Amino acid sequence: MFGISNNIRSRVVRVCTPELFHQVVHSPLVGRICAEIADALEAMRRGEMAPEDFDTLKSERKKQLPIFTPHATFPGGRRLNSDAVPSGLSMYDVDHIPAPREFFREHVAARVRELGIVLAHVTPSTEGLRLFFVIPPGMGLEEAQSWMSHQLDDGTYDQCVKDYARSSFAVPADYILYLDEAELFREREVQKAKPHEGADIGSISSARNPASNSVDEKTGRAEGETFPEKENNRKEEETSVASGELAFKGIPYADLIARWFRLTGGEPVAGERNDRLHRLASHLRYITDNDESLLLRIMPRYGLDEEEMRTLIHSACTSKFCSMPRLMKDVLRQEEQERTHTETELHSSVSVPPPMPRKLPSLIRLLVSRTPEIYRPAVAHAVFPSLAAHLWKVRFRYIDNVEHEATLMNVLMAGTGAGKDCISEPINRIMADIRLRDEENLRREREWKKEVNSKGANKDKRQRPEGLVIQEIDADMTNPAFVMRTAEAEGHFLYTKLNEIDQFDALRGSGRGGQQFQIMCLAFDPGNRYGQTRVGTQSVTEKVTIRFNWNAATTIQKGKRYFSRVLTDGPVSRINFCTIPEREIGADMPVYGTYDASFDEQLRPFIENLTKAHGRVDCPQAYRLALKLREENAEFARLSQSRVYENLSFRANVIAWLKACVLFVASGYRWDKTIEDFVRWSLQYDMWCKMEFFGAAIEEAQGGCANTRTPGRRNLLELLSDEFSLTDAIRVRQSEGMDAEGVHGMLRQWVHRRYVTIVTKDNYSKLKYRKDGKVVKPDKLNV
Repeated sequence: MFGISNNIRSRVVRVCTPELFHQVVHSPLVGRICAEIADALEAMRRGEMAPEDFDTLKSERKKQLPIFTPHATFPGGRRLNSDAVPSGLSMYDVDHIPAPREFFREHVAARVRELGIVLAHVTPSTEGLRLFFVIPPGMGLEEAQSWMSHQLDDGTYDQCVKDYARSSFAVPADYILYLDEAELFREREVQKAKPHEGADIGSISSARNPASNSVDEKTGRAEGETFPEKENNRKEEETSVASGELAFKGIPYADLIARWFRLTGGEPVAGERNDRLHRLASHLRYITDNDESLLLRIMPRYGLDEEEMRTLIHSACTSKFCSMPRLMKDVLRQEEQERTHTETELHSSVSVPPPMPRKLPSLIRLLVSRTPEIYRPAVAHAVFPSLAAHLWKVRFRYIDNVEHEATLMNVLMAGTGAGKDCISEPINRIMADIRLRDEENLRREREWKKEVNSKGANKDKRQRPEGLVIQEIDADMTNPAFVMRTAEAEGHFLYTKLNEIDQFDALRGSGRGGQQFQIMCLAFDPGNRYGQTRVGTQSVTEKVTIRFNWNAATTIQKGKRYFSRVLTDGPVSRINFCTIPEREIGADMPVYGTYDASFDEQLRPFIENLTKAHGRVDCPQAYRLALKLREENAEFARLSQSRVYENLSFRANVIAWLKACVLFVASGYRWDKTIEDFVRWSLQYDMWCKMEFFGAAIEEAQGGCANTRTPGRRNLLELLSDEFSLTDAIRVRQSEGMDAEGVHGMLRQWVHRRYVTIVTKDNYSKLKYRKDGKVVKPDKLNV
């Protein structure tokens, strides 16, 4: 068995179980962090990010990832070599290879059993390959490392992966190339090597260069050598949390120093380094037992030589000792808060929406290419109503055999100042051709109105011109004007973009309230009929089929209030929702790319493909995907026991399928894997937003027991151990805000679906594990 911890800063290490392993590799937090690193790497390769900035981002993001300790478990809960119980596994890194997946297929995949490999995955940087393998009999960690390097003919392997406390950052499930679960989690009887038998138990090395064994010319000590005269008196917190990282209460000194510089105006520049470093040493001595030798090892130097650093540190440590400075207290508090926040985020499965796929369909990739990363998920959802507005009399057959047009509506809900206008420019570019045609028809309409108004009341007046197809309507259009525009559109979609959702109230009508919500519902439903009958000769009397795609934006609180009275009436389930995550206070301003003629030229073929389409379009790949997504939704509903999730998922599946159809047509009737991955993510993201913003309120409105712990729902089976009892199942239901009465029906369904099997009366055992939203058997997995 091996260990798991919430992140590199965490002081607590637990034994990693299969449940914890799968929870971590399917965590939205892990997926989001690794996606950010991968995107930054691509930006660096394109020349959009400096290598130093990429290294900084990668380092900061990796600190938020959970970690495994493949070499050992730690019964005392601390990641210390002295407490380690060896796992019998070794970790091997193949670093700085341009294509780790290809390297694995060509050099490793055929030999996994021969080499004893139980886990292989791409590293978070996407530039390396990590292997967990069983240590051959009679070998220690160092010998096993050397043995594997010879097997792979790798002369440049990472030789610092030798000690028991060494950690491995977690990665998403799609980074995993090979997994032998039975062998990975098998218990082995292993004896830890004695100190003199090799480098398995080594001294703490330098935080700056853990792999270095060089000798400092001035001190005569090996770089990273411990100082035995202080070691016995050092507080337990001031130990190594991992190979080469000294820490205070589990927080690496390097992180505390970096935070100190941020709070004091940044790193020192020429002319102030001595004063700043002296002040830093004066503060650090309060968390290093005033130990000059320890300070000499952890202090940055900024060009000062060894003797200058010794003098500076000695001066700081011999000054008057008072209470800890407020600034140092702030550093410790902020680091602890950040660490706690990261751990909390990991264990909340609904704290963040699912991460956007790294590989996107060509049209979506273009539309988000000028968008700052934080806004890309919102833009990727918001562009579909305007794209679909280009389709005219195009139909698609859904899995229930009902034909639909591309009726797509989107609401962006995000905090004040979050950057909701990020969707505007992509939509402007998409709508450019429609607006050009609309302008000509608006000109014709203005001329006709001018002519009519210039004539007397008894004069003959020319009838309203034919062919006034005006698709983009005003946000504050009245109900009669909306009906008239729909009648004149000749089957084209109307479109509008609302800066605030309550602008929809202009369509409310004077007769009865809530007519705007009726329009939202009818706009989604095939073959709807809507209109008005008036006796006045100048009044609009029409019956129309509403074809109305639109975008709206609102704050989260305002959006919740706006839909609060119609939560169970249909609008929420028919609308596609998206959001923008909250940025940190003081974060850098996101910078947009340039929307220029090149962008328009790249967009033009996609728009032409949409406008040329006509009649019924069959996309068998989208049809099959809709079937798969429907079953995945049903499966999660069964496992989460959420009736609200199930009900919302029905139309969310239709929305996702329509997006797949739009992308299929826009791509020239071509399909590829990126469309499937994007559409699945789009559905999961839409459902996350609906459950996050409205799930608990809908449950309460339907008379159910709202989940007070968190707005969303979680897989109940994942919250139970491999072997569980009826009492355990009841406890888990109640912890998720559900009643105990439904437990028997839930367990009957799980048994029927082969998720669990009955062991004895009121005792059950899991049969399957979750992977990528699917259910698979817990046997060997080779991807």
